[in-house]
Amino acid sequence: MSNLVRSELLKIRTTSTWWWLAIGAFLSIAMAFPLNAWLFNTAVEGNAEDVGLTGDAASAPAQAANLYTSGQYLGLMFVMLIGILMVTNEFFHQTATTTFLATPRRTAVIVSKLIAASLLGFVFWLVTTVIDLGAGAIFLTLNDHGTLLGEWEVQRALLLNLMAYAIWTVLGVGIGTLITNQLGAVITASVLYLIGTQVVSVLFFMLSSWLDSLAVLKWQVLWPAVASQVMITPGENEMLPAWWVGVLVLIGYALVSGIIGVLLTRRRDIS
Repeated sequence: MSNLVRSELLKIRTTSTWWWLAIGAFLSIAMAFPLNAWLFNTAVEGNAEDVGLTGDAASAPAQAANLYTSGQYLGLMFVMLIGILMVTNEFFHQTATTTFLATPRRTAVIVSKLIAASLLGFVFWLVTTVIDLGAGAIFLTLNDHGTLLGEWEVQRALLLNLMAYAIWTVLGVGIGTLITNQLGAVITASVLYLIGTQVVSVLFFMLSSWLDSLAVLKWQVLWPAVASQVMITPGENEMLPAWWVGVLVLIGYALVSGIIGVLLTRRRDIS
């Protein structure tokens, strides 16, 4: 298994795709960090309600957790695309037959891709978190708040963010086994992630208004992109469920996608 995992990592390292995705992840931090810094200042200066923040969500530790996980939204999409490419590259470059001839145990091949994808997710999390920690600590210290890294809410958000990165790479592998056409898989996954998330939010908002119940908005967590945001959001929010609900939803998606990926690959005709 270790040899299979190393070979999967080698396949990714020898292409330029991951460089472009890494640059995209860096740019997502560059875009998100200034906004989160502005939200932090707005919240701690007593104007939290002006930006829709109430209760614990407006506290300094909660906003520091948001600051230290800047860029997560697009970052997760990029690691998902890595997982997709790890599978679809085999079909795009017509190396699937060679791979499965060299390793007839198809389950082992998919499991190695899942492990390698999770490792890459960890690397992306580590690099983006180091950037966020450096920039966040400087920003908070210059504004006389200290680093706030000793707060459990901040530490929990960082750890759960790691879980989110690992799970989304696994989801990417699952999508790649479901849609083997590389272009089709990348476009479908990206549209569902970027546009589908907004559509889901609008639909739940409309349903909540129709039923006159804010509790309906909590069911958005069933959409994986929303679940990953919920799991790193500390404090209580009447429009979002508890953080652990997002964790359970994402774990469920990871298990289902992993099982489906193994079953499809074992039954698929590779020629």
